[in-house]
Amino acid sequence: MRPIRLDMSGFTVFRDDTTVDFTDADYFALVGPTGSGKSTVLDAITFALYGTVPRWGGARGIANALAPSAAEARVRLVFESAGDRYVATRVVRRDGRGNVKTAGAGLQLMPPGFDVTKLDTGMDLDDLGEVLAGTPAEMDDAILGAVGLPYEQFTSCVVLPQGQFADFLHAKPATRQQILVNLLGLHVYEEVQQRAVVRERTATDKLSVIDQQLAGLADATEEAVEAAAGHLTRMRELTAAVEESVPGLRAARTAEADAAGRRDALDQELRALSGIRMPDGSAEIAGATAAARASATEATDEVRAAEEREDKVRGELAAAGDAGSLRLTLDRHAELDRLTEQEEWFAGEVQVAEVEFKDAQAAAELTHSAHLGATQLLEQARLDYTEAQRIDRAAALRAHLAAGDHCPVCEQTVTTVPPLPAGSAVREAEATGKAARAAAEVAESAWKQRDAVARKLEGNLERKRAQHEHHVARLGEVRAVVAGSPGVDALKRQLAEIDALQRKLDQSGAAVRTAREAQRRAQASAHQAEERERAAWRTFDGVRDRVARFAPPPADRDDLAAAWATLVDWAGGEHRGRAAARDEAQAAVSAAHEAAVHAYATVEALFTAAGVTPPARRADSGESDLIRAAAVAATTAEAEWRKAVELLERAQELSEQRITLQREGRVAKALAGHLRANNFERWLLEEALDLLVDGASRILRELTGGQYDLIHDKGEFYVIDHHDAGLRRGVRTLSGGETFQASLALALALSEQLAGMSTTAASLESIVLDEGFGTLDAATLDVVAATLENLAARGDRMVGVVTHVNALAERVPVRFEVSKDARSAHVERVGL
Repeated sequence: MRPIRLDMSGFTVFRDDTTVDFTDADYFALVGPTGSGKSTVLDAITFALYGTVPRWGGARGIANALAPSAAEARVRLVFESAGDRYVATRVVRRDGRGNVKTAGAGLQLMPPGFDVTKLDTGMDLDDLGEVLAGTPAEMDDAILGAVGLPYEQFTSCVVLPQGQFADFLHAKPATRQQILVNLLGLHVYEEVQQRAVVRERTATDKLSVIDQQLAGLADATEEAVEAAAGHLTRMRELTAAVEESVPGLRAARTAEADAAGRRDALDQELRALSGIRMPDGSAEIAGATAAARASATEATDEVRAAEEREDKVRGELAAAGDAGSLRLTLDRHAELDRLTEQEEWFAGEVQVAEVEFKDAQAAAELTHSAHLGATQLLEQARLDYTEAQRIDRAAALRAHLAAGDHCPVCEQTVTTVPPLPAGSAVREAEATGKAARAAAEVAESAWKQRDAVARKLEGNLERKRAQHEHHVARLGEVRAVVAGSPGVDALKRQLAEIDALQRKLDQSGAAVRTAREAQRRAQASAHQAEERERAAWRTFDGVRDRVARFAPPPADRDDLAAAWATLVDWAGGEHRGRAAARDEAQAAVSAAHEAAVHAYATVEALFTAAGVTPPARRADSGESDLIRAAAVAATTAEAEWRKAVELLERAQELSEQRITLQREGRVAKALAGHLRANNFERWLLEEALDLLVDGASRILRELTGGQYDLIHDKGEFYVIDHHDAGLRRGVRTLSGGETFQASLALALALSEQLAGMSTTAASLESIVLDEGFGTLDAATLDVVAATLENLAARGDRMVGVVTHVNALAERVPVRFEVSKDARSAHVERVGL
């Protein structure tokens, strides 16, 4: 895996949008002060791929991905692996309750030649290439297929944790063994041993179940299958024999049915002929119908005469005049008399109202004049009060003036001071004013009361005048209406004549209704009589139709009784002739029945001979019952044979499964026993350590120009110094730079070992050392820098370091300077 470009937004300390471009950065350094966010860049790479970071303590620490007060974090990584280019994206959001969850995750295979600078244009995920994963759940398998390493191996091969491999170099043998178990995943063999135990136990349990099933299939033998096959053959032979015998039985039963049909047909004819009888009362029906028709005709004539009388009276009533108009004119005469009597009363009411209004108006005018006088006296009292106040103030000023003083009022020199008045006039003027105010209020109240009375009487006068004018107008209208009237007496006589004609018309209408009711009753009686006659003929026709196939004689349609007599005589003769033929038909039925019974017994004997109970005889038993019974017996035999075959096959299948389970149980038991031994794990760790040391020695020779080899003896690490005559030295005697070289060689060898153990094609195209170099002296630091340069010069992978040591960073061709302000961290690329 080789990173190409990293985009971050809202991720831990990188609150603002930040892009790290690794293009052509074969050897780079992440530099910056402690806490600036250098390691966070590596965290972002790991998070984009696997959704977690080692120092978060697992996937539950996902809340650490969000920058402080940020609601969303986005990380996008473009990387190459095994010649293909991918883009991995993860989005984390905080919901309204404060819970932090992964809101989106995806992996796309980018098309060849894709320009990553297009990502700055805000492209959608759908534009980035083929979608390999679209949900967090799909990311694990997709990343494993693209990178070739699971999370634990990636953080041990590509991003190397701080200090872990130096500890591995100096660790005690027991501690180193545990580290190898953890890093190389050797605990998998313990899981294999446990699964082998479970598999052995499962096989044993399944064997018990299969043994129980086999015990229940003890009767599933070849002999049972052969017996079932023989029984099936016999039942098929029975079916064939029954099918051969059925046609004879069917013919006998058909002959019996034909004979019974001929007999039954004669029985039906005899019943039809014996049922011909003349109904009672058929002779009287015609006379009753004629009488009813005559009564209906007479009632119709009565209705016609009553209607003519009613029409005559109605004409006389129409010529006599309109009773409503006459009564209206008579009412107008009465209204004229009433209005004439009321005319003088309305005029008197108007005169009285006029007198009352004039008196009230005069009284209001007098009180109004008194009110005006009181108002004038009040105004004069106000003037006198003002003058008294003026005089009183002047008297007050005199007490302080002397001849020759300057007057404050007229602004002139006082020549002579007037004498003071005997008493003050203000109090007297004030008393006079109060009396005048009281008198004015009394006069005003009296005037308002009189004026209100006058206004009320004025309204009453107007209402009386309106009523009198309306009365006079109505009196004129009524006089105009009755001007051409013949008079009250003439009107009353005309109304009396009209009332008499109306009563006569009512009597004529009642007579018409009575006649019509009698007509309806007569017509109903005639209709009933005719219906009885038609019903009698329908009865005759129905009886005759039932024997029409026997060709009865024609009927006289004018005489019902004669028609019945002719039909009854003919039916008696026909009945006697068919009675003799019926006896012969009954003898033929008995002979055919005996033949059918014999044929049925022959078929039943076939069932008995085959050992099968024949079907029970029923009244509706037929040939199909026999064929069905034989077919059911054959089907049942076939089902029993198939069941015997299936049971035998099931027993054989269970026996094969039992052998397989026994073999699997023995293998699982042996594997569990082998893996349970401590020597296997010790041998496996020794082999892994040998391979690890061989690989690390080869890498160490390359890093040191052939000076050192790495070996191990009884769990301890040593180096062979070829520049010092092959001196063997313990690793604890190495300088800081030499220790770093040995640790780096072990780290690289271990990463290759982990890649070899991966189940996919791992692509180790980069390695990033998150190591602390601040404690190294200048000489050691120079050795470390040279070692890293040699590692980068090998050209087999991208090399990156995380450091805040400037002396080391200055020797790296590409540097990513990480800084942090109050809001966000920032990354700037410096160098080639």
